[in-house]
Amino acid sequence: MKMSNLDWLAWVFVVVGALNWGFVGVFKFNLVEMVFGFGTLSMLVYTLVGLSGLYFVWMALSKKK
Repeated sequence: MKMSNLDWLAWVFVVVGALNWGFVGVFKFNLVEMVFGFGTLSMLVYTLVGLSGLYFVWMALSKKK
């Protein structure tokens, strides 16, 4: 299956979110806030991670069998 540009972008954000939560859980270190600060930019990254996760849920549930 070939992934579109949107699929790749969503995949990158899902991986970023997963790695960030892994760092938070294991090391109590928030990589997103370390890189982007505590402001609007980090909230935008969190929003994009959440939307990317919803996108993949929608893709998984909408696949025809």
